[in-house]
Amino acid sequence: MDEIAYSINRTARALGVGRSTIYKLIKTGQIDALKIGTRTLITTESIARLTEVHRSN
Repeated sequence: MDEIAYSINRTARALGVGRSTIYKLIKTGQIDALKIGTRTLITTESIARLTEVHRSN
């Protein structure tokens, strides 16, 4: 099964940005986050959507 969500750290590494940038993207609604227990996870779908938007600009 493919992963459907990444941790904050893994998302930051994958995008080449810092953790604070990921939290800003969550706050502004540019990426979707799931809260499961104490973990915050970023959906791979929202990461793909974010990168697609920035590719077309």
